[in-house]
Amino acid sequence: MTLYRQLVIFTVSLFLILFAGTWFVKFESTRSFLTDQLESHAQDTASSLGLAISQYPDDMVSVETIVNAIFDRGYYETIRFIDPNGKILLERNLKVVIEGVPSWFISLVPLKVPEANAYVTSGWRQAGTIYVKSHAGYAYNSLWQDIKHTTLLFLFCGIFILIAGGLGLRMLLRPLVLVEQQAEALCRKEYEIQTKIPRTRELRRVVHVMNRMTEKVKEMFSEQVIQAEGLRERAYNDSLTGIGNRRYFESQVTAYLDNKENDFKGILMLIRIHGLEILNEQRGFQVADELLKKVAASLQEMSVNLAGSVLSRLSGSDFVLFLPDYPSSESDRISGEVAKKLSGLEATGITASENVSNVGTCAFDRSVTLGQLLADADLALAAATQAGANTWHVRTIMESTAKVPFGQQQWKDALEKVLQNRRIVLYSQPVVKAGDKNSVLHLEIFSRIVLDTGEIINAGVFIPIAERLKLISSLDRLIIEEVSKLDRKKLGADTIAVNLSPSSLQDESFIQWIKDTLLHLPENAPRIIFEFAEFGAVQNENLVRSFMAVIRECGHEMGLDHYGQSCGNLRHLQSLRPDYVKIDRAYTGELKDEDSDSRFFISSICSVAHSIDIAVIAEGVETDNQWQLLKELNVDAVQGYIINSSKPITKV
Repeated sequence: MTLYRQLVIFTVSLFLILFAGTWFVKFESTRSFLTDQLESHAQDTASSLGLAISQYPDDMVSVETIVNAIFDRGYYETIRFIDPNGKILLERNLKVVIEGVPSWFISLVPLKVPEANAYVTSGWRQAGTIYVKSHAGYAYNSLWQDIKHTTLLFLFCGIFILIAGGLGLRMLLRPLVLVEQQAEALCRKEYEIQTKIPRTRELRRVVHVMNRMTEKVKEMFSEQVIQAEGLRERAYNDSLTGIGNRRYFESQVTAYLDNKENDFKGILMLIRIHGLEILNEQRGFQVADELLKKVAASLQEMSVNLAGSVLSRLSGSDFVLFLPDYPSSESDRISGEVAKKLSGLEATGITASENVSNVGTCAFDRSVTLGQLLADADLALAAATQAGANTWHVRTIMESTAKVPFGQQQWKDALEKVLQNRRIVLYSQPVVKAGDKNSVLHLEIFSRIVLDTGEIINAGVFIPIAERLKLISSLDRLIIEEVSKLDRKKLGADTIAVNLSPSSLQDESFIQWIKDTLLHLPENAPRIIFEFAEFGAVQNENLVRSFMAVIRECGHEMGLDHYGQSCGNLRHLQSLRPDYVKIDRAYTGELKDEDSDSRFFISSICSVAHSIDIAVIAEGVETDNQWQLLKELNVDAVQGYIINSSKPITKV
């Protein structure tokens, strides 16, 4: 029971006790007064009648006249004139009828009806006795009216006190309500400070203490985030440019190349900046560092529009940009855009010459090693350097030299046919509790399209192309339509996770369609968790948060996938508030022993996420050693080949 209700009940109880006591005292005093009045009135009447009749003791006509004059007023039940021998000479009786008073009141409240006698004399001789008995009707009526008015008065006062007291208590207890809201916000790691301080001394102290505690918790959380961010930056970020370092690059690319689910298709660009030695000698290290920062900023600006891209600084003058799942047909275009973007830095006046950079690109569509990719990219860079200033060169590692790569129009035609013929296949992979391999939390759904040739293409390949061709929302609709047809009983899981592109959220009709679809899901359909890649969610934070409110209203959830891949800030967890995060497989792959840096990074993510009630899932788990280490780090769930590979659950 709330404090407000307790105070209201306590106040009402006190009022009722006061009312009952006052009512009883009032009732008893009124009844006693009326009884005394009846008794006094009866005795006075008897005395006055005795005195009046004493003037005419033997004249019965006069006696009757005097008695009738008194009796007809209606205040008496009985008047008798009795001679000395006890004979009734004259008697008048009035039937007792009490009007205007409830019978139950008369039964519950008995009134003693007084009787009085007076002697009638004739000289020194006793001529008789006058007997008078009062009528209780008027007394009952007076008592009933008085009690009724008193009760109504108290009732109105009680209602007024209840309303006024309730409003007053609400105003007085308002600071406690705000303290409760402040505490609930603190549990959600939202730090609200009360600026309006109550005047009541005790409440003012409580508010001050809550404000101080909120500030302290905020400082603790910020320190925790700063510590975790600092740890990751030292391990995976280049200290000068702020982008990924060589270790970050190698872990991300190795994780992609080792993932058996991938189609092994992508582009790697090796970018070399010229003239750093000249700048160091002629203009100092600060100018050379400024150039490197501008190069990193330019490449970051471009990579924002390249989904899944990995940007790093390999060494002093070398940068690398890895684009997983990008077709080789895009390599020449993207390389040209990079070279052109960097050549524009010559206008800033901080380059050594007009030859800002060269780009060596390696495109592949088969299984390769990181060393092979870097070697071919280095050969391409040498060729570009020989070709002239700000040029690029592309080498390809193809599965079949006779295979003709798709161009943009071919991809557009292929995707439109997929949409038209609904040529999509769904695969699933279980996510289980870290402490129980048999406890399935949900199934992650992977979508793949089937081309006319029968070739199956995974989402990592066609999603970036669909985004560029503005077909992504149509593809997401198709995927969700197919997912909504699934039967949770046949799946063996009540919940599934589906990847969604943030680009689709820019279409308001798509969001409305999602809401209508979720509200009308079949009864046997599983609950859906919508997953967004960390990079896309951060870039479209407001859209994702609005979308999250829509799906949670319908009883569904949201998760962040590939967390850590984009070197995002841990503070985004607090603003986005997903139901869980999936740690990118690159960090899981590096988890080999207790001294691994990725161990400290995963531990930091778990600490920060758990403090704001966000679950942590590790993806790409393939060995028992990784699983054991992850359990020690308090990871909530795992996903990977150690549990099961992805398997098809639908057919074309």
